[in-house]
Amino acid sequence: MNVSMTVVKVEGKKVIRVLKSPAVTAFDEPTFVKIKGLDFKNGILEAKVPSRLLPDAPGLSRGFIGVAFRINASNSKYESIYLRPVNARVDDQVRRNHSIPYSSYPDYKFDRLRKESPERYESYADMEMNKWITLRIEVKDTQAKLFLDHKKQPSLLVTGLKHRAGLSGTVGLWVEVGTEGYFSDLRVYKNWKA
Repeated sequence: MNVSMTVVKVEGKKVIRVLKSPAVTAFDEPTFVKIKGLDFKNGILEAKVPSRLLPDAPGLSRGFIGVAFRINASNSKYESIYLRPVNARVDDQVRRNHSIPYSSYPDYKFDRLRKESPERYESYADMEMNKWITLRIEVKDTQAKLFLDHKKQPSLLVTGLKHRAGLSGTVGLWVEVGTEGYFSDLRVYKNWKA
């Protein structure tokens, strides 16, 4: 959906490479590879990801990479949690605090959430560009928790998913502008109980 996808080898392992279409100029849009035949509502999503900046990446690029979930059939509604690895290592604490955002398409993109509920839907975590990062997202009804690199405490806790508990759908490998995203070891555990 508004991306290109190829299977490539990285460090001897087959992975999925995803690039956002340059025709899509708006931010926080449906730009993901959808997983076919999956109906996900509650459960656990795991993946390993590194992101790289493209040589022609605009200055606002942050290595945007993550997972969209509960994507409806028409791609008109979904939730997402993603990383901005560039922000994690800058000398500006405000930008650092924007390293991990939650977004809810179409009505609650990151900019609206930041304006209306500052600090509630974004967090800081240490991470680096071009390094493999393990994501684990636990979703239960209106709550989602993101764990990075097998840590016991979540790096982001969202207690009010905007589409509430009623939305279900597939999962997507999500990227944004200027990012060359890689995905491997995707695992989906449906109907998991916290």
